[in-house]
Amino acid sequence: MSYQNSLKYAQEQDKKDSLQKYRSKFYIPTNDNDKEKELIYLCGNSLGLQPKTTKHYIQEVLDDWAKLGVEGHTEAKHPWLPYHEFLTDAMAEIVGAKPIEVVVMNTLTTNLHLLMVSFYRPTAKKYKVVVESDAFPSDKYAVESQVKFHGYNPKDAIIYWKPRKGGELLQIGDLQKIVDKQGDEIAMFLIGGVNYYTGQVLNLKKIAEIGHQKNIKVGIDLAHGAGNIQPNLHDSDVDFAAWCTYKYLNSGPGSLGALFVHEKYARDKALNRFAGWWSHNKQTRFNMRKEYDVLPGAEGWQLSNPPILSMAAIRASLDIFKEVGMKKIREKSDKLTGYLEFLINEINSDKVKIITPKDKNQRGAQLSIQVKDADKSLHKKITDAGVISDWREPDVIRVAPVPLYNSFEDVYRFVSILKESI
Repeated sequence: MSYQNSLKYAQEQDKKDSLQKYRSKFYIPTNDNDKEKELIYLCGNSLGLQPKTTKHYIQEVLDDWAKLGVEGHTEAKHPWLPYHEFLTDAMAEIVGAKPIEVVVMNTLTTNLHLLMVSFYRPTAKKYKVVVESDAFPSDKYAVESQVKFHGYNPKDAIIYWKPRKGGELLQIGDLQKIVDKQGDEIAMFLIGGVNYYTGQVLNLKKIAEIGHQKNIKVGIDLAHGAGNIQPNLHDSDVDFAAWCTYKYLNSGPGSLGALFVHEKYARDKALNRFAGWWSHNKQTRFNMRKEYDVLPGAEGWQLSNPPILSMAAIRASLDIFKEVGMKKIREKSDKLTGYLEFLINEINSDKVKIITPKDKNQRGAQLSIQVKDADKSLHKKITDAGVISDWREPDVIRVAPVPLYNSFEDVYRFVSILKESI
């Protein structure tokens, strides 16, 4: 695509954009001193904006609760007992899975722990775990605690997949070398599908192939991927994955997460897991004296009845995704992020460097912009000028133009402010 560095060009692209109308379906933060002036919100990689329908979806649940009390479990407009099922098809479509492979439940790290109970089964010889060297801290802490729980020393049991010296990005060949050398000792991978810091998108199918060469269970954290990229989880053949819904999926702060378990495990009742009554056979769940009978598929990892108010917020966002479709979202994302990249390169300064891959197949909406010799005062300047973005030590600004509510004009104005601030 041929881009131009002008406000007029950006505004023309917005007029042509078939998804531009969806911007009005979200609340855009405004200036404290001028409620008519919208801020440039480029932080959907941390917290997505609120759909305007969210209040209605939550109010429906509140009204049914007020009117029906406990009967809302079966008599509400969207009954609470099967409420998670209203989310399954749309969520499965977003991550490229079959409905039986996906369930919305708990929060991200809780789900990772529950999945590791099933898929991290170390032995005296095969006990090591591979993670990214710069994985999101919560993933590192979760893996370390699992390793300790099984009686191993994290310094010995955790292998870090690192970028090459002087680089920021991971090379798939280096993961292969790790497996060639230590594969017989490795029990599991837990790898971020999109690295939170660099924005690099990893090839999940290739990672699964490398792991499965040595009977290694392959798990993926899709916190920065769900609603952003198309991970095609089923076809990638990863064993399990988990993600949150409050970033690109716009479900609200701290909202529920979701998980994926590949269909090949759907009816494996012998698989170890922590259990609760919500993973028990739905037909006999309320006959309290039945022996545990685990549900097939991802639902078999549920523990408790879910928080419906959070699920209502997720449903509001998923209905927008269902209407638009990930194909159109990805098409706009490629153009919007490509325009951001073009404009940053137009700054033409040796101080500014994009550390996210140039190849659009190796990135989603996020670009991580490294500014030489900068500190957080630069980020404060940008913020004071009306941009909501994200600072990561020591010198990176993360920005993510989200296709559903960001515009080409947002991108143009942000880069103008960044250039001025530098």
